Amino acid sequence: AAFPVVAVKTGMLYSREVIELVVATLSALPKRPRLVVDPVMVATSGATLLAPEAVESVKKRLIPQAALVTPNLDEAAALLGRPLQSVDDLRWAARGIHGRWGIPVLVKGGHLRDVPQATDVLWDGQEERVFRAPFVPGVSTHGTGCTYSAAIAAYLALGHSLHVSVEQAKRVITQAIRRSTRLGPDGRHEALLPG
Repeated sequence: AAFPVVAVKTGMLYSREVIELVVATLSALPKRPRLVVDPVMVATSGATLLAPEAVESVKKRLIPQAALVTPNLDEAAALLGRPLQSVDDLRWAARGIHGRWGIPVLVKGGHLRDVPQATDVLWDGQEERVFRAPFVPGVSTHGTGCTYSAAIAAYLALGHSLHVSVEQAKRVITQAIRRSTRLGPDGRHEALLPG
């Protein structure tokens, strides 16, 4: 590599072949980077985004390599086979995913209904941390989970601890949502702006 890679974030990896290539590439690096796995598997509509064998590869090959896995509500439900509907369910899911794969987990609860704040639960196997931010009305938040996970990877790359990286990334994404602006002649497109 031309420069040392210290952190990597993955998003939607459609096929088993792509996942195997990512795992092989990371394994071939002289020093393994801290891997943040955003297990993009399910669309907000409920549609499955990955080929079936890819879901199994995410579970068996990719997640075990992670320094952190960051499923949203639907992805955590898919990983554990149970719907999640409350902050207590987020706590259960974080422990369940950690128990199954032995890695730190941030369950992103931005899709929870009937809660006053966007609530995420981090469980590292020893300590739970809950991160909250007020919802911003009238803003399309499509893609913010991906940006959030990428920001966590960036803070890890800067040498911050896991919980500080999540805390700072939550602050960045919340500010970006608050400062978002509509673009285009009809105002249909939304751009997140840094805090």
